Amino acid sequence: MHRFSGKVAIITGASRGIGLATAQRIVDEGGRVVITGRNAEALEKAVGDLGGAEKALGVAGKAHDAAHRDAVIERTLAEFGRIDVLVNNTGTNPVFDAIVNVDPAAMAKIFEINVIAAAAWVGAVHHAWMAEHGGAVVNVASLAGQHPSPGIGIYGASKAALINLTEQLAYELANVGIRVNAVAPAVVKTKFAEALFEDEEKTASSYPLGRLGAPEDIAAAIAYLASDEASWVTGQTHTLDGGRTLSAGVE
Repeated sequence: MHRFSGKVAIITGASRGIGLATAQRIVDEGGRVVITGRNAEALEKAVGDLGGAEKALGVAGKAHDAAHRDAVIERTLAEFGRIDVLVNNTGTNPVFDAIVNVDPAAMAKIFEINVIAAAAWVGAVHHAWMAEHGGAVVNVASLAGQHPSPGIGIYGASKAALINLTEQLAYELANVGIRVNAVAPAVVKTKFAEALFEDEEKTASSYPLGRLGAPEDIAAAIAYLASDEASWVTGQTHTLDGGRTLSAGVE
């Protein structure tokens, strides 16, 4: 398929995991990508894996830093001339504890990166390109944002906010041809989620499909939502959980 021929995507947090798999999927389908992350060396390697400067550009920085956002958008337009897709993939979860034990400063940081930064990225690409030309935004939320998730409750609350933000933005931006959707994965085998599948076999056994998610599973859904195939889809959250939520209430 060549769903992204001639198109350019910005993908945050894409030096590995879901972000990198998404970048690979878009490049494989004819697009070009600008990927971000905090580690310049990891980004450089990822760009090489994606096919080099003709297909990918890496810009190191923190997703919640306004100067970084401006630099990414400036370089994207200078190098590739357009911004058709934004994938808000950056996320953080530095705590594993009951909500009543989490320091408010940690709560604020989680919401700053997982919610506020995502909204700011949408605003930035809107003003720089999409308000005039349209485009597609995909936010990477989480199953934790749809159901109670002991130990990662604040992370879940931030992803619930991101899901609502997706709906709000979709409504506000539809009139300029910008579609905004989200994906909500369960446990995916990434470095970010390692603590959630220390016993992979045991964790996978709770999923009707018998395995955890792979980054490529999520990338496929993101690519669909970002493509013209989903041209009549906006404000939706696509749950990707291997059937995990089907087991609710089943003994």
